[in-house]
Amino acid sequence: MSTDLSGLATSGGHDIDWPDLPARQQPTWSDPAALDRTLSTLSTFPPLVFAGECDQLSQRMAAVAAGQAFTLQGGDCAETLADVTGPNIRDRIKTILQMAVVLTYGAGMPIVKVGRMAGQFAKPRSSDTETRDGVTLPAYRGDMVNGFEFTPEARRPDPERLLRCYHASSATLNLVRGFTSGGFADLRSVHAWDKGFLTGPAQARYEQMAGHIDRAVRFLEASGVADAEEMRRVEFYSAHEALVLDYERPMVRRDHRTGLLYDTSSHLVWVGERTRDLDGAHIDFVSRIQNPVAVKLGPGADRDTVLALMDRIDPERSPGRLTFITRMGAGRIRDVLPPLLTSLGEDAHRVAWVCDPMHGNTFTSPSGFKTRRFEDVVDEVRGFFEAHGEAGTHPGGIHVELTGNDVTECVGGTTPVDLDDLGLRYETLCDPRLNHQQSLELAFVVAEMLERGGR
Repeated sequence: MSTDLSGLATSGGHDIDWPDLPARQQPTWSDPAALDRTLSTLSTFPPLVFAGECDQLSQRMAAVAAGQAFTLQGGDCAETLADVTGPNIRDRIKTILQMAVVLTYGAGMPIVKVGRMAGQFAKPRSSDTETRDGVTLPAYRGDMVNGFEFTPEARRPDPERLLRCYHASSATLNLVRGFTSGGFADLRSVHAWDKGFLTGPAQARYEQMAGHIDRAVRFLEASGVADAEEMRRVEFYSAHEALVLDYERPMVRRDHRTGLLYDTSSHLVWVGERTRDLDGAHIDFVSRIQNPVAVKLGPGADRDTVLALMDRIDPERSPGRLTFITRMGAGRIRDVLPPLLTSLGEDAHRVAWVCDPMHGNTFTSPSGFKTRRFEDVVDEVRGFFEAHGEAGTHPGGIHVELTGNDVTECVGGTTPVDLDDLGLRYETLCDPRLNHQQSLELAFVVAEMLERGGR
C-alpha cells in the first residue's frame, strides 16, 4: 500500500450539505439520538486513507483504462468483525499477492492490486425482512448494521456498529500497510507466501513459477539492476461498496491543499447495481468525492444509462476517475456486453472496464447452499475478454470474491469441490467465495488470456 501522506485532509464531513435524495438499501435505525451521536463521533476520527494515495490510485486506474495495466480486485463478500484477525488478513493478502504475481509473470504488465477489505462490512439485501418458522425479523445487512444471529436483539440495527467497523477497518489497514511495506511482500519471498496453504495442481504450478522468479531476481541482483528496497514494497489499495451512507458521509474530509472532498474510508469505493439510480443519493455521493470510483453494471445496462452515469460522475472524462464493473452472468455476457461497448464509441475508451464474474452466476444447490460454479466464473471472464476484443476496447481487470481459507463454497476447479461438499466448510454469511486454490487457478487462466491478448 502506498504511504503517500500528501494532502492529508483534516476536516470532517459534518460541514457538508448533503442533499435529501432517495437512498436505497439503507438501515432503519431505531434510535435517532444514538445515530446522531455516532455520526458526530465518526466525523472526528482520523482518516483511514489519504488524498495522495487516492490520487495515486487514480493514476494507476488511468493506466488500466489505457490498456497499460490490469487490476486485480479481490476479497471477502462481506467482512465480519469476528474474522478481523491477523491470520485471516494475512492469508487474504497472500492469496491476492500470489494471484498478482501469476498475472504479472504471465502477462508482462503491471497489476494494480485492490483488496475488498477494510470497509466491506455491509451488503444489499433483496428484502428488508427475513422470516423463519413464522418469525419475521429485519434482514441481516452486514456487521456494519446488525448481527447475523436470528434474534430480535442481534437483528436490531445498531449505529454503534459503525464505530466498531471503523476501528476494525483501521486495524486491518494497519496490518496491510505493515505487510506491504515491511518486507512480507518482498518479491524475493514468493515461496514464503505458500506457507500454510494446502497443496494442489494450481499450487504446484505456482511453485514452479516461483522458482523461475527466484532465479530471475538473483540474476538482476547480481547484475546490479534490481533495487532491493523497491522489491520489498508493493502498492496495495483498499476498496468497498459505498452502501451505508451514514458511514461514508462522516468519513469525507476536505483536502487542505485543494479544498476538494475525499471519502477517507477507502481508496476506491463503488456503487452497486441496486443503488445506482441516476437521481439517487449514492450516485450523488460518488459524484462529489475525488476518489477513483466504480459503478456495477448488470445485463440490463444500456447505452443511455451508462452515458448518463459518465456525465454525472465523470463529466470531464478524467483518466482513472471512473471504472465500470460488469456483472452480466456467463450465459449473457457475450450477447450483452459487445453491443454495449460498441454503442458507447470513444467514451468506452475513457473508463476502465473490470469483470465481476461472481454475482451473475449464483445459484442455490439442492442442499440449500448458495454457490457458484468455478467453470461459470472462468467462462464469464472469457466472455468479458471476447467482448472487448470484438469492440476494440481494453479488458481492464477482474473483481472477485475470494478468501485465503480452504472453504467449500464454490463448486468445481482442478481440486474439485462437489455439490455434496458444500457443507464441509461453508463459512460465508453472504455470498460464496473462491477458496485459495480456486483463486490461484483463476489467476493462471486469466494470465493466459492476457498473454494471448484475450483470444
